[in-house]
Amino acid sequence: MDGEVPEPQSGPMESFENLVRAEFAPKNTYLNTASTGLLPARTVVAVRDAVSSVAAGQPFDMFADVEACRAAFARLVGVPAARVAAGASVATYSGLVAASLPAGAEVLTAEADFSSLVNPFHVRGDLKVRSVPLELIAGSVGPQTALVAVSSVQSADGRIADLAAVRDAARAHGARTLVDASQSAGWLPLDADGFDYVVAVAYKWVLCPRGVAFLVVPQDLGALPPLFAGWAAGEHPWDSCYGPVEELAHSARRYDESPALFSYAGARHSLALIEELGVDAVHAHDTALADRFREGLVSLGHEPLPAPGSAIVSVPGLGHRQGELSRAGVEVSDRAGNLRAAFHLYNRAADVDRMLDVLSG
Repeated sequence: MDGEVPEPQSGPMESFENLVRAEFAPKNTYLNTASTGLLPARTVVAVRDAVSSVAAGQPFDMFADVEACRAAFARLVGVPAARVAAGASVATYSGLVAASLPAGAEVLTAEADFSSLVNPFHVRGDLKVRSVPLELIAGSVGPQTALVAVSSVQSADGRIADLAAVRDAARAHGARTLVDASQSAGWLPLDADGFDYVVAVAYKWVLCPRGVAFLVVPQDLGALPPLFAGWAAGEHPWDSCYGPVEELAHSARRYDESPALFSYAGARHSLALIEELGVDAVHAHDTALADRFREGLVSLGHEPLPAPGSAIVSVPGLGHRQGELSRAGVEVSDRAGNLRAAFHLYNRAADVDRMLDVLSG
Protein backbone atom coordinates (compact mmCIF):
# COMPACT_ATOMS: atom_id res chain seq x y z
CA MET A 1 0.00 0.00 0.00
CA ASP A 2 1.23 3.51 -0.81
CA GLY A 3 2.32 5.40 2.29
CA GLU A 4 3.17 2.21 4.14
CA VAL A 5 4.94 2.73 7.46
CA PRO A 6 8.13 0.62 7.23
CA GLU A 7 9.07 -1.76 9.98
CA PRO A 8 12.16 -0.50 11.84
CA GLN A 9 15.46 -2.16 10.93
CA SER A 10 18.09 -0.56 13.14
CA GLY A 11 19.10 2.64 14.88
CA PRO A 12 16.68 5.15 16.44
CA MET A 13 13.57 3.58 14.90
CA GLU A 14 14.49 0.19 16.32
CA SER A 15 15.09 1.72 19.75
CA PHE A 16 11.70 3.46 19.55
CA GLU A 17 9.98 0.22 18.61
CA ASN A 18 11.71 -1.82 21.29
CA LEU A 19 10.92 0.68 24.02
CA VAL A 20 7.27 0.88 23.03
CA ARG A 21 6.86 -2.91 22.84
CA ALA A 22 8.37 -3.26 26.31
CA GLU A 23 5.69 -0.96 27.73
CA PHE A 24 2.49 -1.84 25.83
CA ALA A 25 0.70 -5.05 24.91
CA PRO A 26 -2.92 -4.14 24.08
CA LYS A 27 -5.32 -7.03 23.55
CA ASN A 28 -7.17 -5.22 20.79
CA THR A 29 -6.64 -2.66 18.04
CA TYR A 30 -6.72 0.47 20.18
CA LEU A 31 -7.19 3.67 18.16
CA ASN A 32 -8.88 5.79 20.81
CA THR A 33 -6.10 7.80 22.48
CA ALA A 34 -8.07 11.01 21.88
CA SER A 35 -10.42 9.64 24.56
CA THR A 36 -7.97 7.86 26.87
CA GLY A 37 -4.34 6.88 26.44
CA LEU A 38 -3.06 3.45 27.40
CA LEU A 39 -0.96 3.20 30.54
CA PRO A 40 2.66 2.06 30.13
CA ALA A 41 3.72 -1.00 32.10
CA ARG A 42 6.09 1.10 34.21
CA THR A 43 3.18 3.36 35.21
CA VAL A 44 0.98 0.45 36.22
CA VAL A 45 3.77 -0.90 38.42
CA ALA A 46 4.33 2.51 40.02
CA VAL A 47 0.65 2.97 40.87
CA ARG A 48 0.41 -0.53 42.32
CA ASP A 49 3.53 0.04 44.42
CA ALA A 50 2.21 3.38 45.67
CA VAL A 51 -1.13 1.88 46.68
CA SER A 52 0.62 -1.05 48.37
CA SER A 53 2.87 1.30 50.31
CA VAL A 54 -0.16 3.01 51.84
CA ALA A 55 -1.89 -0.30 52.54
CA ALA A 56 1.25 -1.40 54.40
CA GLY A 57 1.37 1.78 56.47
CA GLN A 58 4.61 2.84 54.83
CA PRO A 59 3.52 5.40 52.26
CA PHE A 60 6.00 6.60 49.68
CA ASP A 61 6.81 10.30 49.36
CA MET A 62 4.43 10.88 46.48
CA PHE A 63 4.77 14.66 46.75
CA ALA A 64 8.19 14.13 45.21
CA ASP A 65 6.36 12.55 42.26
CA VAL A 66 4.27 15.72 41.86
CA GLU A 67 7.43 17.81 41.60
CA ALA A 68 8.97 15.38 39.12
CA CYS A 69 5.80 15.59 37.00
CA ARG A 70 5.80 19.38 37.15
CA ALA A 71 9.41 19.48 35.95
CA ALA A 72 8.80 16.92 33.21
CA PHE A 73 5.77 18.74 31.81
CA ALA A 74 7.70 22.01 31.92
CA ARG A 75 10.46 20.43 29.81
CA LEU A 76 7.87 18.99 27.45
CA VAL A 77 6.42 22.44 26.63
CA GLY A 78 9.59 24.49 27.02
CA VAL A 79 8.96 26.64 30.11
CA PRO A 80 10.53 26.87 33.59
CA ALA A 81 8.95 24.58 36.18
CA ALA A 82 8.10 27.68 38.23
CA ARG A 83 5.46 28.52 35.61
CA VAL A 84 3.64 25.17 35.93
CA ALA A 85 0.78 24.42 38.34
CA ALA A 86 -0.31 20.85 39.02
CA GLY A 87 -3.99 19.97 39.31
CA ALA A 88 -6.64 17.62 38.02
CA SER A 89 -8.79 19.15 35.25
CA VAL A 90 -8.94 21.65 32.42
CA ALA A 91 -12.27 23.05 33.61
CA THR A 92 -10.83 24.02 37.00
CA TYR A 93 -7.97 25.92 35.45
CA SER A 94 -10.06 27.44 32.67
CA GLY A 95 -12.41 28.65 35.42
CA LEU A 96 -9.47 30.19 37.24
CA VAL A 97 -8.52 32.14 34.12
CA ALA A 98 -12.16 33.17 33.69
CA ALA A 99 -12.19 34.48 37.26
CA SER A 100 -9.22 36.73 36.49
CA LEU A 101 -11.10 38.72 33.82
CA PRO A 102 -13.03 41.93 34.53
CA ALA A 103 -16.77 42.05 33.92
CA GLY A 104 -17.60 42.74 30.29
CA ALA A 105 -14.28 41.42 28.96
CA GLU A 106 -14.37 39.79 25.54
CA VAL A 107 -13.23 36.17 25.25
CA LEU A 108 -12.69 34.84 21.73
CA THR A 109 -13.12 31.09 21.23
CA ALA A 110 -13.38 28.62 18.34
CA GLU A 111 -16.80 27.31 17.44
CA ALA A 112 -17.61 23.92 19.01
CA ASP A 113 -14.36 23.79 20.99
CA PHE A 114 -14.21 21.41 23.94
CA SER A 115 -16.64 22.33 26.71
CA SER A 116 -14.16 22.08 29.57
CA LEU A 117 -12.16 24.88 27.97
CA VAL A 118 -14.96 27.26 26.97
CA ASN A 119 -17.85 26.65 29.36
CA PRO A 120 -16.26 28.36 32.41
CA PHE A 121 -16.29 31.63 30.46
CA HIS A 122 -19.98 31.23 29.61
CA VAL A 123 -21.16 30.38 33.13
CA ARG A 124 -19.61 33.51 34.59
CA GLY A 125 -22.48 35.37 32.99
CA ASP A 126 -20.82 38.78 32.75
CA LEU A 127 -18.25 38.11 30.02
CA LYS A 128 -18.72 38.65 26.31
CA VAL A 129 -17.87 35.29 24.75
CA ARG A 130 -17.55 35.37 20.97
CA SER A 131 -17.11 32.18 18.92
CA VAL A 132 -15.85 32.02 15.36
CA PRO A 133 -14.75 29.20 13.02
CA LEU A 134 -11.32 27.89 13.98
CA GLU A 135 -9.79 29.03 10.69
CA LEU A 136 -10.89 32.62 11.37
CA ILE A 137 -9.85 32.92 14.99
CA ALA A 138 -6.57 34.78 14.50
CA GLY A 139 -8.16 37.27 12.14
CA SER A 140 -11.03 37.85 14.55
CA VAL A 141 -8.88 39.17 17.40
CA GLY A 142 -9.65 42.85 17.90
CA PRO A 143 -8.91 45.75 20.23
CA GLN A 144 -11.74 44.69 22.56
CA THR A 145 -10.46 41.11 22.92
CA ALA A 146 -9.10 40.40 26.40
CA LEU A 147 -8.41 36.68 25.93
CA VAL A 148 -8.20 34.16 23.10
CA ALA A 149 -8.98 30.62 24.31
CA VAL A 150 -8.45 27.78 21.83
CA SER A 151 -7.47 24.12 21.72
CA SER A 152 -4.23 23.46 19.88
CA VAL A 153 -5.91 20.42 18.29
CA GLN A 154 -9.67 20.14 18.02
CA SER A 155 -11.06 17.15 19.88
CA ALA A 156 -13.87 16.28 17.49
CA ASP A 157 -12.00 16.27 14.20
CA GLY A 158 -8.27 16.74 14.80
CA ARG A 159 -7.88 20.13 13.11
CA ILE A 160 -4.71 21.90 14.21
CA ALA A 161 -4.99 25.56 15.21
CA ASP A 162 -2.58 28.08 13.72
CA LEU A 163 -1.18 28.98 17.11
CA ALA A 164 1.56 31.20 15.72
CA ALA A 165 -1.05 33.37 14.02
CA VAL A 166 -3.17 33.42 17.19
CA ARG A 167 -0.16 34.42 19.27
CA ASP A 168 0.84 37.21 16.92
CA ALA A 169 -2.69 38.60 16.63
CA ALA A 170 -3.17 38.54 20.40
CA ARG A 171 0.12 40.35 20.96
CA ALA A 172 -0.80 42.99 18.39
CA HIS A 173 -4.01 43.79 20.28
CA GLY A 174 -2.76 43.31 23.83
CA ALA A 175 -4.87 40.20 24.46
CA ARG A 176 -3.84 37.23 26.57
CA THR A 177 -3.86 33.66 25.23
CA LEU A 178 -5.08 30.37 26.69
CA VAL A 179 -4.18 27.20 24.80
CA ASP A 180 -5.67 23.81 25.66
CA ALA A 181 -3.03 21.25 24.72
CA SER A 182 -4.95 18.20 25.95
CA GLN A 183 -5.21 16.75 22.42
CA SER A 184 -1.65 17.58 21.41
CA ALA A 185 0.78 17.38 24.34
CA GLY A 186 2.86 14.26 23.78
CA TRP A 187 2.71 14.06 19.99
CA LEU A 188 2.71 17.62 18.64
CA PRO A 189 5.65 19.87 19.55
CA LEU A 190 4.59 23.02 21.40
CA ASP A 191 6.61 26.00 22.59
CA ALA A 192 4.42 27.22 25.43
CA ASP A 193 6.73 30.12 26.19
CA GLY A 194 4.93 32.23 23.59
CA PHE A 195 1.55 31.96 25.32
CA ASP A 196 0.17 33.28 28.58
CA TYR A 197 -1.66 30.16 29.70
CA VAL A 198 -1.42 26.55 28.54
CA VAL A 199 -3.59 23.88 30.11
CA ALA A 200 -3.70 20.13 29.50
CA VAL A 201 -5.10 16.99 31.02
CA ALA A 202 -2.52 14.21 30.97
CA TYR A 203 -4.62 11.05 30.57
CA LYS A 204 -4.63 11.18 26.79
CA TRP A 205 -1.46 11.54 24.72
CA VAL A 206 1.03 11.69 27.61
CA LEU A 207 -0.44 8.42 28.92
CA CYS A 208 -0.94 9.32 32.59
CA PRO A 209 -3.63 8.08 34.98
CA ARG A 210 -6.70 10.29 35.29
CA GLY A 211 -6.44 13.01 37.89
CA VAL A 212 -3.40 14.79 36.45
CA ALA A 213 -3.52 18.16 34.70
CA PHE A 214 -1.16 21.09 34.29
CA LEU A 215 -1.49 24.84 33.89
CA VAL A 216 1.28 27.06 32.54
CA VAL A 217 0.94 30.62 33.81
CA PRO A 218 2.72 33.83 32.77
CA GLN A 219 5.92 34.87 34.48
CA ASP A 220 3.93 37.63 36.21
CA LEU A 221 1.22 35.05 37.18
CA GLY A 222 -1.29 36.92 35.02
CA ALA A 223 -3.25 38.38 37.95
CA LEU A 224 -4.79 34.94 38.51
CA PRO A 225 -6.68 34.85 41.80
CA PRO A 226 -5.63 31.89 43.98
CA LEU A 227 -9.28 30.99 44.54
CA PHE A 228 -8.78 27.40 45.66
CA ALA A 229 -5.45 27.84 47.45
CA GLY A 230 -5.15 25.34 50.29
CA TRP A 231 -2.21 24.21 52.32
CA ALA A 232 -0.48 22.74 49.25
CA ALA A 233 -0.35 26.21 47.71
CA GLY A 234 1.76 27.65 50.52
CA GLU A 235 5.39 28.63 49.98
CA HIS A 236 6.10 26.23 52.87
CA PRO A 237 3.24 23.71 52.60
CA TRP A 238 3.92 21.76 55.78
CA ASP A 239 3.90 25.04 57.72
CA SER A 240 0.61 26.05 56.08
CA CYS A 241 -1.72 23.35 57.38
CA TYR A 242 -3.73 25.40 59.90
CA GLY A 243 -5.50 28.70 59.62
CA PRO A 244 -4.95 31.14 56.76
CA VAL A 245 -1.93 30.43 54.61
CA GLU A 246 0.45 33.21 55.56
CA GLU A 247 2.64 33.02 52.46
CA LEU A 248 1.45 31.66 49.14
CA ALA A 249 3.99 30.03 46.87
CA HIS A 250 5.89 32.58 44.83
CA SER A 251 5.59 30.37 41.74
CA ALA A 252 2.72 28.76 39.84
CA ARG A 253 2.52 26.26 42.69
CA ARG A 254 0.13 28.70 44.39
CA TYR A 255 -2.42 27.39 41.87
CA ASP A 256 -1.85 23.72 42.72
CA GLU A 257 -4.80 21.65 43.75
CA SER A 258 -4.19 19.17 46.54
CA PRO A 259 -2.85 16.43 44.28
CA ALA A 260 -4.27 13.01 43.50
CA LEU A 261 -1.08 11.38 44.71
CA PHE A 262 -1.58 7.87 43.32
CA SER A 263 -2.17 9.34 39.86
CA TYR A 264 0.94 11.49 40.08
CA ALA A 265 2.99 8.52 41.28
CA GLY A 266 2.20 6.86 37.97
CA ALA A 267 2.30 10.00 35.85
CA ARG A 268 5.96 10.54 36.67
CA HIS A 269 6.82 7.39 34.75
CA SER A 270 4.51 8.09 31.81
CA LEU A 271 6.03 11.52 31.30
CA ALA A 272 9.51 10.00 31.52
CA LEU A 273 8.60 7.59 28.71
CA ILE A 274 7.47 10.44 26.45
CA GLU A 275 10.76 12.20 27.14
CA GLU A 276 12.75 9.06 26.38
CA LEU A 277 10.97 8.57 23.06
CA GLY A 278 11.01 12.25 22.12
CA VAL A 279 8.00 14.24 20.94
CA ASP A 280 9.48 14.68 17.46
CA ALA A 281 9.80 10.91 17.03
CA VAL A 282 6.29 10.33 18.36
CA HIS A 283 4.97 13.00 16.00
CA ALA A 284 6.56 11.37 12.97
CA HIS A 285 5.26 7.94 13.98
CA ASP A 286 1.70 9.05 14.74
CA THR A 287 1.19 11.24 11.69
CA ALA A 288 2.56 8.58 9.32
CA LEU A 289 -0.08 6.16 10.58
CA ALA A 290 -2.82 8.78 10.31
CA ASP A 291 -1.80 9.54 6.72
CA ARG A 292 -1.85 5.82 5.91
CA PHE A 293 -5.39 5.65 7.26
CA ARG A 294 -6.49 8.69 5.24
CA GLU A 295 -5.17 7.11 2.05
CA GLY A 296 -6.94 3.86 2.84
CA LEU A 297 -10.22 5.65 3.51
CA VAL A 298 -10.10 7.36 0.14
CA SER A 299 -9.49 4.02 -1.56
CA LEU A 300 -12.67 2.77 0.14
CA GLY A 301 -14.67 5.78 -1.06
CA HIS A 302 -14.72 7.73 2.23
CA GLU A 303 -13.54 11.30 2.62
CA PRO A 304 -12.13 12.21 6.04
CA LEU A 305 -12.57 15.71 7.38
CA PRO A 306 -9.62 17.96 6.50
CA ALA A 307 -7.03 17.94 9.29
CA PRO A 308 -3.64 17.91 7.60
CA GLY A 309 -0.75 16.90 9.80
CA SER A 310 -2.95 15.59 12.60
CA ALA A 311 -2.78 12.28 14.45
CA ILE A 312 -6.59 12.38 14.71
CA VAL A 313 -8.73 11.38 11.73
CA SER A 314 -12.49 11.98 11.69
CA VAL A 315 -14.77 10.46 9.05
CA PRO A 316 -18.28 11.86 8.43
CA GLY A 317 -21.17 9.45 8.32
CA LEU A 318 -19.37 6.48 9.84
CA GLY A 319 -19.97 7.13 13.54
CA HIS A 320 -22.74 4.54 13.59
CA ARG A 321 -20.15 1.83 12.91
CA GLN A 322 -18.32 2.41 16.20
CA GLY A 323 -20.20 -0.44 17.90
CA GLU A 324 -19.48 -2.83 15.06
CA LEU A 325 -15.80 -1.93 15.14
CA SER A 326 -15.67 -2.45 18.89
CA ARG A 327 -17.19 -5.90 18.57
CA ALA A 328 -14.49 -6.66 16.00
CA GLY A 329 -11.81 -5.61 18.49
CA VAL A 330 -11.14 -2.13 17.08
CA GLU A 331 -11.65 0.72 19.56
CA VAL A 332 -12.50 4.16 18.17
CA SER A 333 -14.96 6.94 19.03
CA ASP A 334 -18.27 8.20 17.66
CA ARG A 335 -18.26 12.01 17.80
CA ALA A 336 -21.27 13.88 16.41
CA GLY A 337 -21.90 11.15 13.85
CA ASN A 338 -18.27 11.07 12.78
CA LEU A 339 -15.96 8.12 13.30
CA ARG A 340 -12.84 9.36 15.10
CA ALA A 341 -9.60 7.39 15.08
CA ALA A 342 -6.51 8.53 16.97
CA PHE A 343 -3.06 7.07 16.23
CA HIS A 344 -0.35 6.97 18.86
CA LEU A 345 3.03 5.49 19.63
CA TYR A 346 1.74 1.99 20.48
CA ASN A 347 -0.03 1.63 17.10
CA ARG A 348 1.46 0.00 14.02
CA ALA A 349 0.63 -0.22 10.33
CA ALA A 350 -1.19 -3.49 11.02
CA ASP A 351 -3.64 -1.59 13.26
CA VAL A 352 -4.48 0.78 10.43
CA ASP A 353 -4.99 -2.10 8.03
CA ARG A 354 -7.16 -3.99 10.51
CA MET A 355 -9.52 -1.03 10.83
CA LEU A 356 -9.68 -0.55 7.07
CA ASP A 357 -10.46 -4.27 6.66
CA VAL A 358 -13.42 -4.02 9.04
CA LEU A 359 -14.69 -0.86 7.35
CA SER A 360 -14.50 -2.51 3.94
CA GLY A 361 -16.64 -5.42 5.08
